[in-house]
Amino acid sequence: MANIIIRKFPVHAYETLSAHGLSPVLARIFAARGIENPDQLDTTFSRMASFEQLKNIKQITALLADAIAEQKRLLVIADYDTDGATACAVAVRALRSFGAKVDYLVPNRFEYGYGLTPEIVQLAATREPPPEILITVDNGIASVEGVAEANRLDMQVLVTDHHLPGDQLPDAAVIINPNQPGCRFPDKHIAGVGVIFYVMLALRAELRERGTFTATGQEPNLARLLDLVALGTVADVVRLEGTNRILVQQGLQRIRNGHCCAGIHALFKAAGRSFSRVTTYELGFILAPRLNAAGRLDDMSLGIECLLTEDESHALHLASQLDELNRQRREIESDMQDAAISKLEKVIATLDHIDAPAHHHTHPVYSMCLYDPGWHQGVIGLIASRIKDKLHRPVIVFAQGNDGEIKGSGRSIPGLHLRDALDLVTKRYPELIVKFGGHAMAAGLTVHEQHFEQFRTVFEQIVQSLLTPADLIQIIETDGELEEMDLTLELAQYLSSQVWGQGFPEPSFNGCFRVENQRIVGEKHLKLKLRKTGTRYVYDGILFFHTERLPAEIDAVYRVQLNEYNGSTRLQLLLEHWFESGGAQYG
Repeated sequence: MANIIIRKFPVHAYETLSAHGLSPVLARIFAARGIENPDQLDTTFSRMASFEQLKNIKQITALLADAIAEQKRLLVIADYDTDGATACAVAVRALRSFGAKVDYLVPNRFEYGYGLTPEIVQLAATREPPPEILITVDNGIASVEGVAEANRLDMQVLVTDHHLPGDQLPDAAVIINPNQPGCRFPDKHIAGVGVIFYVMLALRAELRERGTFTATGQEPNLARLLDLVALGTVADVVRLEGTNRILVQQGLQRIRNGHCCAGIHALFKAAGRSFSRVTTYELGFILAPRLNAAGRLDDMSLGIECLLTEDESHALHLASQLDELNRQRREIESDMQDAAISKLEKVIATLDHIDAPAHHHTHPVYSMCLYDPGWHQGVIGLIASRIKDKLHRPVIVFAQGNDGEIKGSGRSIPGLHLRDALDLVTKRYPELIVKFGGHAMAAGLTVHEQHFEQFRTVFEQIVQSLLTPADLIQIIETDGELEEMDLTLELAQYLSSQVWGQGFPEPSFNGCFRVENQRIVGEKHLKLKLRKTGTRYVYDGILFFHTERLPAEIDAVYRVQLNEYNGSTRLQLLLEHWFESGGAQYG
């Protein structure tokens, strides 16, 4: 069940934007996203927050500058997702350009798990010679035990992270994190790759003051790293506001102009995509999954090497391996999803009240927990996300771990803070969860396999206490209807040039259409000809991953996009949701 809600916007913001020349459609789109004046749409570097606002920035740049001068051995400790991989590449590329002696280490998720653990520190110490300074990127703020182990082994730790800190901070030599207590940096949602990019900007300024670049007469151009910063920022699904919007827009512009590293260029080629019109979609849904596939199925070192190499042929070789891993990931995911849906249908068959209305005499099912010993740990988060989208309920999917334990990955819906819900489980049943972590919309946990059924029951009880039946109704937000004169190729071109993402959603619209023609393309998509009710113009439409025929008349929620085919560019409506005419509910 779903309700369509038209986004509201402040009238004063709409009027201000209109007065500055924006069309009524664009004025209402931007006003609904918190834009009150055109200056907020400025994505030039001058609008970026200053690195001087980061707590401890002078300390870390002094430490790193000294380490470079003394040729100390630096080791970057990365994370195994795209944010971590790009952050690692930014750190290594920048530090090497400054003359540092630096290498990297990324944990294998199946052997070591996440972050700077004591085991990873011990692994780092086996290098010959061992590193003198560890630099974490996109992790470390929760690594209390790992930092303690590094200190014991006389390795200094510099933490750069963006995740929320816990009650106890690690005893690192210095911590850079906009979310740590006392940090004045205004953009709290910056990604891990953005944090390390800022550190490198500050380090360059410190080296400049020391006269480091005087001998060569030129200093490294860190703008060359913006393609990596944009990719990691979009992939980590952080809010695209303030500095994040600037970093992503500047990175996209460099990629569109062909100024990207060999690895990103190779990833586009492996995916069969052109980079000339790249948007946040290509970064988040084409490139990032190929990098993430390495961390999910193999070792993220493969992805990091692809982003570090300057050799185009080597980059293509690595990108083809990542592309193949992504194909394997999709096959595993597809098989797991089919199995999960089948398992889900059996559960629902015994719980036929899953979508019961609030006044029904039984309670609806509020959550889903699924486990199969044959499922792959690397893709359970993706499956949880898919099922959450299908059912609009919190979902946790488990796969087999080690020593009788199972590992779960959960995704939530608005209204339920998933980490807080798991915290409540542990408070009421302290022995039920071995460990857990995460945030509002996603979390991971470990339980003993023998406790799975008990956990599922307890989790359902907790979720029922935190949600109401109204929370189980999906809310679909749109930017309203478009008049025929506004539904143009020019609008699609303008929207495709902007930065959209988490916290700044790409515009979608709703309308009533007559389905003039429909046919299956690519064996799994529906190609459409749509006539807007009351008009004569027929639009191209596409409904992905759907092969069943649509009714003659539909209510649709859609996005406008550019469709390039055989050298021509046409307007296309991408259907996100559809309902039989009159079947949509507007709240």
